Amino acid sequence: MAHDFDQLTRNAKALSGLTPELELILQQTSSQIKTKLGILTEDCYQKLSMIEEAANLPEGRFETWKAAQLGWMDILFNGQYEQAYVEYMYEIGFIHAKEHLPFECIAIGMTLINNRLSAILVDSYGDDKAYLTKVLEAVSAITGLSLLIMQQSYQEARLAGELEKFLMISGMSRQLFNNLALAYKDVCVVPTPQSLK
Repeated sequence: MAHDFDQLTRNAKALSGLTPELELILQQTSSQIKTKLGILTEDCYQKLSMIEEAANLPEGRFETWKAAQLGWMDILFNGQYEQAYVEYMYEIGFIHAKEHLPFECIAIGMTLINNRLSAILVDSYGDDKAYLTKVLEAVSAITGLSLLIMQQSYQEARLAGELEKFLMISGMSRQLFNNLALAYKDVCVVPTPQSLK
């Protein structure tokens, strides 16, 4: 599915509250945070492995996923959150769907990361409450943006997979399905609040 990643970037930033000021703060905290990312990742995966929704995940893959998480978190604090970052997060969401990981595990994982990052930030910047507040806001914004993008691509990938199954079971061609979808779209008018007055 083709995407306007520039528009997706603008929308995700607006929804998550990621501003240029917060991007700069993330970049400034990079050196303080990056040395602790390995421990953070180990801690998150240890906790993730104890959660019921993650119990059926293939344990042999955890090392690969840990390495991928470390790579992502390294990027998380580099201050570059434009289209390339959004495309990267979109691909990660797609990969999670392809691996058949329950989305609950992704959300739980992001929560664990946020909790652990918050503790690290409090230890690092707790003496400066005003700056700590801004750093926590910045981390919340970038992880929120990341989760929004992953969720969108995850859902699109899952829907595409379900469509492929439907086409295979029904024997319907993709062209016929597309024609039916267009015809349905043309005859179905979704009421707007103004049209109901």
